[in-house]
Amino acid sequence: MGLVSRMSTIFKSKVNAALDSAEDPRQTLDYSYERQMELLQKVKRSLADAVTSRKQIELQKVRLESDTQKYQGEAEAALKAGREDLARAALERKATLAAQLQGLDAQIADLHQQEDKMAETARRLETKIASFRAQKEVLKAQYTTAQAQVKMGEATTGISEEMADVGLAVQRAQDKTDRMRSRAQAIDELTDKGVLDDALVPGQDPIERELQKTQQSAQVDEDLAALKAKIGGGTQ
Repeated sequence: MGLVSRMSTIFKSKVNAALDSAEDPRQTLDYSYERQMELLQKVKRSLADAVTSRKQIELQKVRLESDTQKYQGEAEAALKAGREDLARAALERKATLAAQLQGLDAQIADLHQQEDKMAETARRLETKIASFRAQKEVLKAQYTTAQAQVKMGEATTGISEEMADVGLAVQRAQDKTDRMRSRAQAIDELTDKGVLDDALVPGQDPIERELQKTQQSAQVDEDLAALKAKIGGGTQ
């Protein structure tokens, strides 16, 4: 297979895929039904035209039959009047009309046969169209139901994916909440032990806190020594 053939095959496959995805079977079924109805109308119009033609020929036959009777009467009257020549002329015209009547009878019989065939075709086509109409409505309903199921499945899949994301978000929120609770409990515990009391004093660094503790301890020692001396002097 040459390059052009392969490209043509690929292009056709792409076009078919695009048409298949864009086609709505319900519209295709309705279009097919409309086309069949148009065909039925054509058959019925042809049947009506055939009947009209037959009726025209039958009217022509009636006129010819009337003329035939007239010529028959003229022939009889001419013969009674002793005008055999006129009687012969009238009978000749009558014979000509009789030949025409035979041709009209053949045409009328042929038209009757055509009418019967077209009427039978119309009946078969009507039966076929009625069956197709019932079938297409069932197929359309089935397609609509299947389409709804697909949309529902797609929606359900989307909800499942979204719920998975929500689940991860909830888990992250729960983990963060647990960490915050643990931190709060640790702060409460350290606060109860007095570890964080000094840390709560603003503007004081750790060195200053240690110096303050040392000064306080020396002051306590001095106060204790003075208290001991006072108590000892009083005792003597």
